[in-house]
Amino acid sequence: MANHSVFLQIAGVVAESVVDGPGLRAVVFFQGCPHHCPGCHNPETWDPQGGEKLSLDEVWRRLRYNPLLSGVTFSGGEPLAQPEGALALAKKVRAAGGNVMIYTGYTWEEVQAFSLPAVKELLALTALLVDGPFQLAQKKPDLLFRGSANQRIIDVQRTLAEQKLVLWAGKEDGRDGLATTGGAGN
Repeated sequence: MANHSVFLQIAGVVAESVVDGPGLRAVVFFQGCPHHCPGCHNPETWDPQGGEKLSLDEVWRRLRYNPLLSGVTFSGGEPLAQPEGALALAKKVRAAGGNVMIYTGYTWEEVQAFSLPAVKELLALTALLVDGPFQLAQKKPDLLFRGSANQRIIDVQRTLAEQKLVLWAGKEDGRDGLATTGGAGN
């Protein structure tokens, strides 16, 4: 599939962030979310018709991908609501030498039950996944890279390799220890 035929509905792009995952990262905020978590900090991303419909190439141009970046974080909204677009973008990130981190309101167990091939391929390209809906009753502002205590930061590549859930044991200092090689697509 050519890049010009892949479109993403996005709420916005941030070219550089240090709060949306380990290291210096770019962030794509996907538009559309079925979860509607009370207390969500991005409720403007809920409407699947909101935001902008952009080609993959236009999203990439807006990212202004910098070789100093660790990678790109897919946030939202719900990135897994657009699995084909998220997969196409993940392939570009990996080809540029970066890693992919995804925030999803689905639990890891729910994601594993998805039958879409694009989701399985996307996971093969993903370094970290923060799972679970934001729960206002479990909100903890001091948690690293997540908003509520029910959410987990999953080391996707180790989880897939070991066939059991492996939580990320990363560092706050930006040295994430995440590989940008290996997995599908490299």
